[in-house]
Amino acid sequence: MNIETQLNNIKTKKILVIGDIMLDKYFFGEATRLSPEAPIPILHKKRETVVLGGAANVARNLVRANQNVWIMSVIGKDEEGKQLKAILEENKINTELLITDNARVTTVKTRMIGPNNAQMLRLDVEDTTPISEEISNKMIKEFENKVKEFDIILISDYKKGVLSIENTSKLIEIANKFSKKTLIDTKEPSYAKYKNAFLIKPNKTELQNLTKMSVNNDEEIVKAGQELRKQTNAKYVLATRGKEGMTLIGENNFQHIRGVSKEVYDVSGAGDTVISYLAVGLANNFDIVDTARLSNIASSIEVSKMGTYAVSIEEIKEHISKENEVSYDNKMVEVDELVKIIQDEREKGKKIVFTNGCFDIFHVGHARYLKQASTYGDILIVGVNSDSSVKRLKGSERPIIPEKERMELLADLQCVSYVVKFSEDTPYELIKKLQPDIITKGGDYKPDDVVGKDIVENRGGKVVICKLVEGKSTTSIITKIKNTFVEKP
Repeated sequence: MNIETQLNNIKTKKILVIGDIMLDKYFFGEATRLSPEAPIPILHKKRETVVLGGAANVARNLVRANQNVWIMSVIGKDEEGKQLKAILEENKINTELLITDNARVTTVKTRMIGPNNAQMLRLDVEDTTPISEEISNKMIKEFENKVKEFDIILISDYKKGVLSIENTSKLIEIANKFSKKTLIDTKEPSYAKYKNAFLIKPNKTELQNLTKMSVNNDEEIVKAGQELRKQTNAKYVLATRGKEGMTLIGENNFQHIRGVSKEVYDVSGAGDTVISYLAVGLANNFDIVDTARLSNIASSIEVSKMGTYAVSIEEIKEHISKENEVSYDNKMVEVDELVKIIQDEREKGKKIVFTNGCFDIFHVGHARYLKQASTYGDILIVGVNSDSSVKRLKGSERPIIPEKERMELLADLQCVSYVVKFSEDTPYELIKKLQPDIITKGGDYKPDDVVGKDIVENRGGKVVICKLVEGKSTTSIITKIKNTFVEKP
């Protein structure tokens, strides 16, 4: 299923976010002179904004993805705590599980932004000591009472004192007891803290700190991810890699998802966006690889914005729509050109679907089949038999429609990304060059009979058999025409 189809299928799920929450304040202004007191610039504040940060920003992303979001955290009994709670509620985030601790201060990060949106200084006010045993036990008890109501649990660890090794492992244990998936955004280099989670999402530095292993290239990241998965018994590890994208590591497989080409403006909050859309996808039972690709696109949008930013589903749709814009003239390509195009698309995290056929006398069966095939990935490539190939396969009277016209007709379909001709009787050599992720064929085929099955499965892909429209075929149409219009002796 392609990402556009997935986005249209997203349902509202009940998601709990647990972790350290904070206020992110931004003071914007001008800096035109130095202070007479010290050789530092003076910022003349023009405006300020206050947004949710930390785990609260994760929750805000989930709201923008049309989810029913609850937050569990600890705030101080101070004005900042009141302000933080009010902003959470303004953003339609349920605060019933928010605990106030009289002994703590609410975490606030204040950033001074000067000319050209350059960050000049950041001021942190926070208490990173662990929460008391009393508060921790209260949090665990309330979680145990409520956990069965949620579709998925997201733990966002900023190492500000809310999540200890003991209470985090207990939260995961309780979630597993009720068969609830836990997704972890890591911070602390402790295997015990994240034991038995469903998915752990470290960045490169966190992965290195957790495993004490080198993470300088694809191979090293896979090895370190496998070690983290093994030591924690997590089902998946998703290593985020900045502009290089991310790597998803399972028990016996891995998938590199390359970064989406987009100008990086501010990386703060990117990890929050990734974990948020992982939760959205998995709560909606999407495939894990497709969910990671969705998160990858969402994070590329986030880093193009100033400060912590919550990405909406509509923004992702708009981004994908622009990425998928292919002009009619550019759809019909030669094989060597298409190989280069696919390489670029795959580096953007796109899933490549391939199908083929003669498509002589295009009919509704063809149209429905191609539309269905396009839903299994992001790029649908249609291989078309040349005229000489059709003659060998169908007889001297075929094709009825010449190859150029058949290709133009296919290229005019919105669901088709590229059309390429092949002259052999089968597309095996073409598939070998293109290396698609999915091969689709009509329902009259069995998977083991599909040409190129070995090629696509060797790279972790699969063959998908699409349902045929009964009674619709080019041969039957030609036969009907002959029976209707050709005079009988």
